[in-house]
Amino acid sequence: MTTLKAGDTAPDFTGTLQDGSTVSLADYAGRKLIIFFYPKDDTPGCTAAACSLRDGYAELRARGYELLGVSPDSPAKHQKFITKYQLPMPLLADEEHRMMDAYGTWGPKKFMGRSFDGVLRTTVVIDAAGKIDRVYTKVNTSEHADQILADEPKA
Repeated sequence: MTTLKAGDTAPDFTGTLQDGSTVSLADYAGRKLIIFFYPKDDTPGCTAAACSLRDGYAELRARGYELLGVSPDSPAKHQKFITKYQLPMPLLADEEHRMMDAYGTWGPKKFMGRSFDGVLRTTVVIDAAGKIDRVYTKVNTSEHADQILADEPKA
């Protein structure tokens, strides 16, 4: 479970995107960033969350946010997911869980009485100064964009 909280410095990361290019936290310097960690491409809950963010993408961008999805799927699988659902945001392949470990989004889970390690569905909002603004551990997958926008700090 993530121990990150508002005011913490966002952990640095570098990873591979769906097109094979690399991205790091430094690439978003001076901009607000929404990172959504999700278990698996093309599964019901993950698709609902990604499509909610897709549908709210224009409004999120209008409010100054960049978006980045992260899961342990491969870049090729991410590309298929993007194409199938016309996702406008890049997806980072964290196959070795380095970024998820740094953000505390990889850990013990239970499903149907079975315990295992996996992705803890979490969204982290980072401000333009590189500080954690908000952490969502209870993601409303079907209305996630609205959830983030409703909680946006008032200027």
